[in-house]
Amino acid sequence: MQENYHKWYTQYLSRDFEMLVFGHSGFPIILFPTSCSRYYDTKDHGLIESAAEFIDSGKIKIYCPDEIDGQSWYNYSISPADRVKTHMAYERIILHDVIEFAKYETESKTVGVAGASFGGYHALNIAFKYPDKVSLLISMSGSFDIKPHIYGYYDDNCYFNNPVDYMPNLKDDWFLDRIKKMKIIMGAGDEDFVLEENKYMSSILSQKEIPHTLDIRSNVSHEWLFWRQMFPEYLSNIL
Repeated sequence: MQENYHKWYTQYLSRDFEMLVFGHSGFPIILFPTSCSRYYDTKDHGLIESAAEFIDSGKIKIYCPDEIDGQSWYNYSISPADRVKTHMAYERIILHDVIEFAKYETESKTVGVAGASFGGYHALNIAFKYPDKVSLLISMSGSFDIKPHIYGYYDDNCYFNNPVDYMPNLKDDWFLDRIKKMKIIMGAGDEDFVLEENKYMSSILSQKEIPHTLDIRSNVSHEWLFWRQMFPEYLSNIL
């Protein structure tokens, strides 16, 4: 499997940023790390290897950017307002550095996004906010409500980065039409602590008549073992 390491200075955080890329060609998928982990953790935990068939055959190319959750949502030493602003700087890196680079390399008009746990939040939030850039969404055990990280604080920045709040109120046809064309799979286990969040998000999408799949698995919890099973199955179903 072809693997490339990238490191560059990003203006959005005024520091270096790192990423691993797997594959030689194919549809680009941005794979977000789990909460407070690093760009190499999806490889170290076997999630990349689980998709080796699709990568080696040139069907997909996976981009694994770093994350800064420990400096944003999970940074309880700064104010909630600054937490969300730091997240928004990270979002700009993903939009302008990562996604645009992936589109350029693969000559694709759109990308896919995927992630497990809090990586599922990043994937879903980016997808629903920028449906002109994203055409495929895979969330495994995603956690979609950022209110536990802001301790009662709330402003417009929080609202527009909390999909459980902005999606029920979404009425703009431009967004809805594009999201309805997106391929969406959300997975969770019946023993997963984020199960109810996934059911709730599914109900929101159903109310908006947004086609999607909610996969609830028996005897499954919040573990890498199950994400390694889900990821290749979802890729097979969605590509």
